[in-house]
Amino acid sequence: MIAGLTTLQILRDHQEAYEMLDRKTFHVCDELLMLFQKKGLPIRINRAGSMFTFFFTPEEVFDFTSAGRSDTEMFARYFRGMLANGINLAPSQFEAAFLSFAHTADDVEKTLDACAQTLKTL
Repeated sequence: MIAGLTTLQILRDHQEAYEMLDRKTFHVCDELLMLFQKKGLPIRINRAGSMFTFFFTPEEVFDFTSAGRSDTEMFARYFRGMLANGINLAPSQFEAAFLSFAHTADDVEKTLDACAQTLKTL
């Protein structure tokens, strides 16, 4: 309980940390989008703060029906490729990914490199 309260107090006292996390997540999503576009794969990335989900579809995703039209087989291949390259994503396309305050610039670069390697095999 003390750890939780202390964390909340630190976050309250350092509002700029949220802005930094938001910028970091925007950067990751923007870079991922560019990698997929270079490969010519249709992708949609929906993001809210440090939470994001990507869908293999050229259409906008705004509800469960539109999400269901995405290519889940392609996501499964991408998931397995990322795992083989050292990045453990949520195994379902319908789950979100998160960045946290603990993720470093090296973590981000490792993820983007793993994505580039994985896309070579799709």
